[in-house]
Amino acid sequence: MFLFILGSFVIACSAKVDRFPLPGESLRAEAFTVEAGGKGLNLAIGARRLGMAVDGLFAVGDDLFGGLAEQALSAAGLSPTMIRRCIGRTGAGIGFTDHGGENCLAVFPGANRQLSADHVRAAAGLGRAALVLAQFEVDDAPIVEAFALARAAGVRTLLNPSPFRALPAGLLEHTDILVLNAVEAAQMARSLMPAPDTGAEADTAPAATALAQSLLGLGPDLVVITLGARGAVACRQGAAPLHQPAFPVVTVDTLGAGDAFTAGLAVGLVEGRPLEECLERAAACGAIVAERIGVSEALPTTAELDRFLARTPAGPQT
Repeated sequence: MFLFILGSFVIACSAKVDRFPLPGESLRAEAFTVEAGGKGLNLAIGARRLGMAVDGLFAVGDDLFGGLAEQALSAAGLSPTMIRRCIGRTGAGIGFTDHGGENCLAVFPGANRQLSADHVRAAAGLGRAALVLAQFEVDDAPIVEAFALARAAGVRTLLNPSPFRALPAGLLEHTDILVLNAVEAAQMARSLMPAPDTGAEADTAPAATALAQSLLGLGPDLVVITLGARGAVACRQGAAPLHQPAFPVVTVDTLGAGDAFTAGLAVGLVEGRPLEECLERAAACGAIVAERIGVSEALPTTAELDRFLARTPAGPQT
């Protein structure tokens, strides 16, 4: 039983600042980290730390940063055989986190954009996976191919359309689980259903629930929208909506919290846990990462997750 992840790999630089800089302004950083990152790598590390086997694809360049990928995957307990070397520069990103834990970032995709449908077709493990995951730091073609192959093999799929862009035709029809944040949910609704009642931001649980239910009609059988400090909502076919409250933590850095949530949710679903428990564990994974600086070293192990849940109640689900 394993996850197959269409990964993204970047060298991630992050600076902790009191506030975001103004145009032309230089600020003194309180902390600075450089680590292997990318949404796909975060998902893979997050799932692996929760005890799940992981296969997948990661494209890196032929530069110095690309040479760090094998070391980074091995250190995380992931197989370097997932790496595909491409000509060009490895992806990289830089982010700022303010005193309240909010962040902004820019990502240069680099070699991630060279991951192709041919790479996917040559990946023998995809059809044997329990779940195929993709995010939007890679291009459309490999995602469309992977989800079509997964559907043909009877394998479920999970899409995290972040950073958001217009979806290629037919992708949602091959998507079983859709996980996105409030901003992305509103962007998707406006993109796919340009009607007056889909323009509002999904910044409250009722608004997010309404949006999730509307997206549910486009193909997925489960839509989960994360709301940061307001928790998360989940809608599925033929069942009442669920609201998972956020855990009360002192937020240090929200960078990577969404990836931790998605990894926790995916692992819980593959393990066959009830959706309510999956949401609780996913929210706890996100909260743990938000309490720490950085991402890859902040992602929790199963033991850390269980200890957190034992001491930190999130409140009742509704």
